[in-house]
Amino acid sequence: MPLAVYILGLSVFALGTSEFMLSGLLPPLADDMNVSIPTAGLLISAFAIGMVVGAPLLAVATLRLPRRTTLIALISVFGLGQVAGALAPTYEILFASRVISAFACAGFWAVGAAVAIAMVPHTARARAMAVMIGGLSIANVLGVPVGAFLGEHLGWRSAFWAVGAASAVALVGVVTLIPRIPLPAEKPQLKRELTIYRDRQVWLSIAVTALAAGGVFCAFSYLAPLLTDVAGLDSGWVPTVLALFGVGALVGTALGGRFADAHLFGVMISGVIASTVLLALLALTASHPVAVITLAFLLGVSAFFTAPALNARMFNIAAAAPTLAGATTTAAFNLGNTGGPWLGGTVIDADFGFASTAWAGAAMTVVAIGLAALSLRYHRATAGSRVVAGSLVASSAESAGSAGSAGSAGSAGSADGHATVPRKPDTAAAPADR
Repeated sequence: MPLAVYILGLSVFALGTSEFMLSGLLPPLADDMNVSIPTAGLLISAFAIGMVVGAPLLAVATLRLPRRTTLIALISVFGLGQVAGALAPTYEILFASRVISAFACAGFWAVGAAVAIAMVPHTARARAMAVMIGGLSIANVLGVPVGAFLGEHLGWRSAFWAVGAASAVALVGVVTLIPRIPLPAEKPQLKRELTIYRDRQVWLSIAVTALAAGGVFCAFSYLAPLLTDVAGLDSGWVPTVLALFGVGALVGTALGGRFADAHLFGVMISGVIASTVLLALLALTASHPVAVITLAFLLGVSAFFTAPALNARMFNIAAAAPTLAGATTTAAFNLGNTGGPWLGGTVIDADFGFASTAWAGAAMTVVAIGLAALSLRYHRATAGSRVVAGSLVASSAESAGSAGSAGSAGSAGSADGHATVPRKPDTAAAPADR
């Protein structure tokens, strides 16, 4: 695995910490801003909305810009967004800072994912994405609990300052260790890349990803009040339980990355089924502290077990447009991260209680299972995964993987997220999509 892929994973640590740390900060933040917990929870949705909108917009806007320069600019804007959040005097300004930070985060994910996928062979795509998602998992293991600890002892604003500092470290890593990648000889064409959206498998992949992510984060977003108000734990337990979720996420990412390249649909469907069962158990045992703590760990495993497969699936069916494929996957995950907390807040406002968020999440994942099964049926009916617009563009991952991460000009062009050699539709994806 090229070193640059690990640098991208380290950068994602800062991004992921900011995205999810509010799950451990909602009570003190709500008190300080004089809003309800569901209203404070909308800050999680605000970040997710910014990711949904920002990923495709920035992917299109930066399509012809150097990848390294784009990554540097985006991680810089993200860091400044954290500073703005730390200094925000009102809820409205904090909300706006979250949206701006999310735009930058979305762009970094989209471009970074395209670069990571381009630098490895086709058979290692899920593992490359697992490295990036591993940064997100470590954020849940370390960053989110530390943010909750800082919020508990130094105020919620200290968590934003900490993420700003982590962003500065990530910026240094990108500047010094991500190689300069020249633009491809043939400029990428937006019209050609947009052809991925003609494929029903792309839309099914979007829906499955959004519902699978949304189901878990419908409950996870309100885990802190569930632990204290329903399970009866002291608030000091919140960072520990969030860390356990993160450990589970790290375990799930490692397992998913190991098996998804060979058994993509098997990993995807079994992981979502596991999340559904665990969410139902969480709803039934929410008043039992030991059960809630155990289930938080297992939910981290199941949710992130599916993540490499969900990412790789999109790149397999939309390999002709790797930047938009990365942006689309990012947007899909964050559609779930928007809808999940919103649905959770809705059932809480309806006086169903914090435990009801797990039932609502399970309803979302049940639909995801059905759509994943439908996608598998279509996949088998066509005797393999079609690559949209595959006749127009080469598989950038194969050329970059064979030439190395910083080799010839052809390799650099692929790492930029765009290949230039015409080829027939790629059927090599079929074995990886079992």
